[in-house]
Amino acid sequence: MTKSHRNVLPGFRLSLSFTLIYLGVMVLIPLAACVLKAASLGPTEFFNAVWTPRAKAAYSFSVGASLAAAAIDCALGLLVAWVLVRYEFPGKRIIDSIVDMPFALPTAVAGLVYSTLYVENGWLGQFLVPLGIQAAYSRVAVVLVLTFIGLPFVVRALQPVLESLEAEAEEAAALMGATRLQTFRWVIVPLLLPALVTGFSLSLARGLGEYGSVVFVSANMPFRTEIAPVLIVHKLENFEYAQATAMALVLLAMSFSLLIVINLLERWSKRHYA
Repeated sequence: MTKSHRNVLPGFRLSLSFTLIYLGVMVLIPLAACVLKAASLGPTEFFNAVWTPRAKAAYSFSVGASLAAAAIDCALGLLVAWVLVRYEFPGKRIIDSIVDMPFALPTAVAGLVYSTLYVENGWLGQFLVPLGIQAAYSRVAVVLVLTFIGLPFVVRALQPVLESLEAEAEEAAALMGATRLQTFRWVIVPLLLPALVTGFSLSLARGLGEYGSVVFVSANMPFRTEIAPVLIVHKLENFEYAQATAMALVLLAMSFSLLIVINLLERWSKRHYA
């Protein structure tokens, strides 16, 4: 006789119904409303709204800053996850909890703190500004805050994989004469690559839509430090709802395109290094 599985959740049909209702109310209906609002513009008006020189500069800076922050998060996140998994030290649980702080902290607060720290008379800015490092109201400031809010995604994506790695593979590489760097490069990194790609994509997606923290540290200068979400809010404040919705659709399409490419890379890495 086979054992019957008892599911914690209700039956398939009821669970699927709740899932579809949730997706419809929270995702599909708002997206449909966004598309319908943007569709009120004609093709020429739509193009003129989303492809102005100011809008193109905002798209470019948003994507570039998010990509840079996600790349930095991968390097820092790998280091933090490695230390938290491989070493025991006093205060480890506290540091592990601090990693999740960007999830709980309002991003506007993060922006205010960064702008205060890195201004010319701030605790860190008083040392950095004389060296020519402008980490407030600049492009660097935007990358810094996006790195801050995206770091937990990479750490939490890597931690379970690092914890599940067997020590035998590293020991075998050492017995065969591999150095620590060679073991890391050829044994550990291939196993971590899918998780790294996942963390990168989550950090990138988070950065593309960020507004609260960036608005306080970027000075919002058109063609220089203005990101696309800030420009969309500017359109809304001027009651240009259709134009703002059209720009939001473009940003959404760019996000989906990047995530699809990264998803394909993640699947390829899983097949290639399986």
